[in-house]
Amino acid sequence: MINMKYLLSIFTIISLSTSTAIAQAKIDFDKKAYDLGEVLWKKPATATFSITNSGDKPLVLSNVTSSCGCTVVDWTKSPILPGQSGTISSTFDAKSLGRFNKSIGVYSNASNMPIYLSIKGEVTTEIKDYSNNFPYKIGSILMDRDEITFDDINRGESPVVEINLANNSNKPYSPVLMHLPSYLSAKAVPERILRNETGKIIITLDTRKLKDFGLTTAPVYLARFPGDKVSQENEIPVSIVLLPNFSKLSEEFKNNPPAINISSMEVNMGVINSKQRKTYTILLKNNGHSDLEIRDLQVFNSALGVQLDKRVLKPKGVTRLKIVVFGRNLSKIKGTPRILMITNDPKNPKIIIKVKTTLKQ
Repeated sequence: MINMKYLLSIFTIISLSTSTAIAQAKIDFDKKAYDLGEVLWKKPATATFSITNSGDKPLVLSNVTSSCGCTVVDWTKSPILPGQSGTISSTFDAKSLGRFNKSIGVYSNASNMPIYLSIKGEVTTEIKDYSNNFPYKIGSILMDRDEITFDDINRGESPVVEINLANNSNKPYSPVLMHLPSYLSAKAVPERILRNETGKIIITLDTRKLKDFGLTTAPVYLARFPGDKVSQENEIPVSIVLLPNFSKLSEEFKNNPPAINISSMEVNMGVINSKQRKTYTILLKNNGHSDLEIRDLQVFNSALGVQLDKRVLKPKGVTRLKIVVFGRNLSKIKGTPRILMITNDPKNPKIIIKVKTTLKQ
C-alpha cells in the first residue's frame, strides 16, 4: 500500500518546483515612444520612461543601449521589487539640426530579447510659441477664437470674420470648414499651411439668405485631417444677429420712441450640478413714449430657457423675464450662455443678457 506521507511529500516538492518555475519578473512601460517635439539646437533634451515590475520576482535591468552616440542613457541599477517602479532616461544632445528618431534597447531578466523604446523630435534654431495668440485648439490646430460671431448685422451687408490658425502638427495642413450653411462661405489663406506656420480661414456672411431678424445659430466643423468626421470635438458654433430695419420710421415715432430699461444685463447663477435647474427673474420696463415691442427673444444654446410675461409694453409698463438654466445641458454646449432680445427701441434694437454659471464637476 502506498504511504500517504510519501505521496504528500512528492506533491509538496512538485508544487514548490512549479511555483518556482513560473515566478518571473515582468516589465511594463508607461509608454514606449516619446515625442520631444521641437528641441533647440545644442540644448540637450531628456525623455524619461517609467517602468513597473508587474511580475512576482525582482526585475533587473542588465543593460540599456542607444542607437547612436548622440543619446546618453541612464536607468535604475538596483533590482526593482514586484509592484515597484523605476525609470529609464535618454538624453539627446541636439547637436544636429533636423528631425531625429532614436531607438533604445532595454535588456532585462523579464525577456530573452531586448525591448526597444524610441524618442523622436526636431532640432531647430527657434521654437515658435503660439499659445498666447492662439489659445484654442482642435486636434493639432491652434486657433485665436472658438466661435464665429456676426453681431449687429443689417440686411444687404456681407460681413467677414477671420479665424487665425497655427499648424502645430508635424505635417502640412489644409484647412476646411465642414457643414457650412447656405448663407456662409469660407476660404483658406493659404490653402495649405506648412507645419509650425500660420494661416487663416475667411468666413463671409450673405445676409440676403437669412430668413428672419434676430438670432440665427448653426454649428460648423473644422476638419483636422482629410476625411475627418463631424463631432463635438471639432465643432465651432456660429451665431448671427440680424437687426431690424429702422429706415422707414414715422416722424412721430422718431420723436416719441419707446425706451427699454432692464434691471440686470448680467445674471450670475453660480455653480449648478447636472440634475439641477435654476431660475432667475429680471424686470423689463418701458421708459419711453410709444409701445415697446419685444420682437424676438432667443437663447444661444440649449442650457437656457426663457419665459416672458408680455411682449408689448405700454409707456411705463413693466413685465418679467424668467430665465432658467438646465444643468443637464451645460456640458453639451460651447460658447457663453446668452439671451438675445430684439426690440423696436431704435437706441437698443439688440440686447444681450449674459448668464454666468458653472457646471459642478
